[in-house]
Amino acid sequence: MESIVNWLRRYVSAVFLALLVASFILWYIAKLSYTYTTEQHVRVNVDGQEFRVTCVVEGVGTNLFGYRVYMNKRVRIPLSELKYKPVHEEGHEGMIAIDPQSLQSALSVRFSDIKVISLGAIPEIEKPVEP
Repeated sequence: MESIVNWLRRYVSAVFLALLVASFILWYIAKLSYTYTTEQHVRVNVDGQEFRVTCVVEGVGTNLFGYRVYMNKRVRIPLSELKYKPVHEEGHEGMIAIDPQSLQSALSVRFSDIKVISLGAIPEIEKPVEP
């Protein structure tokens, strides 16, 4: 291992390595200015009931990177903003199915700088008890 380090010091200068790292960083920043489409996992909280939805989103790389790294991936949406219907299957009494279009538009409002293209499977949730 030491012989490899000595060889690198002899044939590759520290200035070259510093400039190589700087050029890689600048290239990466330039690539982030392009528009990308990717999957983003979002935890949705609807009136205290939390579930996870996979969204296909499109946006500038810097915005997508920011959402992936810095965003608290929990979005609160009141049930009054969503369209839903009761589930009439045996064993699913008291459950509701959220309309995907209404959930997609509610998420789009909260993610203003990226576009929500589609949503994955949305689980059924319990209907909240009205006071």
